[in-house]
Amino acid sequence: MSPTLAELTEAELLRRLARFAPPDQLSDDTAALAADARPLLINTDVLVDGIHFSDATTTAMDVGWRAVAANLSDLAASGAVDIDGITVALVAPGHTRWDWVDGMYQGISAALGQYGGVLLGGDCSKGEQRLLSITALGRLGPLRLHRNAARPGDVLVTSGPHGLSRLGLALLQNDPNVRDIALCSTLRDQAITRHQRPTPRLKDVQLLLACKPEHLPWRAGGTDSSDGLLSAVAGLCSSSGCGAVLHNDQLPTAKGWPEGARWTDWCLAGGEDFELVLSLPEAWADAWQRCVPESQRIGQINAEAGVIRWAHNHEPVDTNGFDHFGQP
Repeated sequence: MSPTLAELTEAELLRRLARFAPPDQLSDDTAALAADARPLLINTDVLVDGIHFSDATTTAMDVGWRAVAANLSDLAASGAVDIDGITVALVAPGHTRWDWVDGMYQGISAALGQYGGVLLGGDCSKGEQRLLSITALGRLGPLRLHRNAARPGDVLVTSGPHGLSRLGLALLQNDPNVRDIALCSTLRDQAITRHQRPTPRLKDVQLLLACKPEHLPWRAGGTDSSDGLLSAVAGLCSSSGCGAVLHNDQLPTAKGWPEGARWTDWCLAGGEDFELVLSLPEAWADAWQRCVPESQRIGQINAEAGVIRWAHNHEPVDTNGFDHFGQP
């Protein structure tokens, strides 16, 4: 049987974790990064047991993968083109099995192997609840994506469908809302994968840089949809002092997505889809859509500050997305 962390001792735990980092990387309290003329982007994200993951829906490897993907998604949404690495802070009760920690770090290692970067260091501590905090460091390319860079006349585009992660969670929880719904197996598999193994859209950022029309400046609004599509659009509008119009017939949903109020809500506010949401000049949006097959145009930015409306009836859109400190 796998030993618990209390049985391992801290020294043995650190010795075992060292195999996930480059040789001797964890033998000191600091990590040195090579000099680089490009600005350094830094992001920290926290995953909490019972809030962001559970044993019922997420394996240990998936927890590690999702933790990395969430951070790298934020770097991508800021314009990162290379990943230096991550630091990991782990808090867990003493009765936590080593097998769970080992699996979680395997997931971290797999995600880094896929998207770049290494384990730079971190810390471990005993606590009453499992908690994983990752700080990711990446290098900025020629375009700094800011939420405050949206401008009236821009086109709103997103890199892929929304609502899949929320559907995946519902399927894993055997939620009554989906128990008797006839969903095709492809959509079911896609949703579960999107929830357990999200994809940070770093390649789509590279394509965005490569397809910029020469006559346009390096200016684009950007964020990711970790807290939901509407929350992302609202963040762009709030930071830029703009408003937006959304097309209800252009909502970014996956093939086979059912119709109905619940399904629209999951698309708009399900959260944890980790897609790019961009505000681009029309010519740039057209070019990016040609490069990114899953991308979709969802609306436009306008000058009506702080208001998001539906295009078909001009009614305001309910912008209540995920709130980390809201009521469950």
